[in-house]
Order: sequence, then C-alpha cells, then structure tokens
Amino acid sequence: MRIKSAVVTAAALVLALAGCGSSGDSEDPGPSRPAPKVVAMGPFVGECGHVTDDEVRALGGLGRISGVFRNAVGCNWQSAGIGSASITFASYRGSPIERERAWVTVNGRAPDPIKVGGREGFAALDPSGQICDLAVQLGDDFFEWSTNIGNFSTGTGNPCDRSRALAELTLQRMQ
Repeated sequence: MRIKSAVVTAAALVLALAGCGSSGDSEDPGPSRPAPKVVAMGPFVGECGHVTDDEVRALGGLGRISGVFRNAVGCNWQSAGIGSASITFASYRGSPIERERAWVTVNGRAPDPIKVGGREGFAALDPSGQICDLAVQLGDDFFEWSTNIGNFSTGTGNPCDRSRALAELTLQRMQ
C-alpha cells in the first residue's frame, strides 16, 4: 500500500511541476551573462618568481629560513620562531590586479601606485610598517611579493623595499 501511495504522490508532483513550466511563448530570455573574457597567456614568471631561497634570505632579510612551501602558483618562506619574518610570492593568471588592490585596502593597507621595471603596480604597507604587499601587472596577469618583517625583527627598513628588490629580480628573469 505504501508503494502505491508513493507512486501516486510522485506522479502528482511531476504533473504539478510540469504545469509550472513555461509555455515557450515568451520571447524575453531574461538577463544574460556577458561572454567570458578570453585572455592571452602572460609571461612566465617561473617557480617562486625565478628567485632562489638564498636570494630570498639575502634580499628579504630573513636570516635563517626554517620552512619553504611551494605549490603551482606560489611560494612561502618562513624564518624560525613564532611571530618571525616571512615572505610570500604568488602569481595570478587572468586575474584582475584591482581585486588584490581592493583586498589590501579592506585589510588596512593603503595601496600606492608604483612602477617596477617599467610595469604598473602597487605597494601597500600596513600601518604598523611590518607588512608590505607589492603587486606588478603583467597584461591580464599579475604577481605579488608580500613581505612580513615579523613581530621580533632585528632588521630595519621598509618591507616594501625588500618586496621591490625581489620583484625587480623576478622581472629581470622572466621569459
């Protein structure tokens, strides 16, 4: 008895839903999405921006590196200890740099327009002077170096200078 009841209920539901469909007479298809933008592949920035661990240590002022993490789009280098310095490289294909600019703004870092190797970008230093995100536009792509000098940094200076030095090296080595 339960099976018959379930079959009858399902059939009634199908008929009811079919009655809610459109008759096909409507000529207004409703809102449509714009066609996706097809972008050309930008220049290859290489694994970790074509920068070695030793260069990150020297230019980024990390001292001893205790951890290096790599994946398909970026790399991260960590100094030893909690609250210590770190540097991150990330490459973004077909992604608008404006999205990253908005992200750093929301996170309290005012982006300043810059040019590195003749290419447009921005550098965003946090109010404490500890973290700098530096992004460089490459056509429809961009890459970013982010330097965090850490809570217990013994180094001095602006972390944006460190990110800029790494970005310049990446641009020199691009294919």
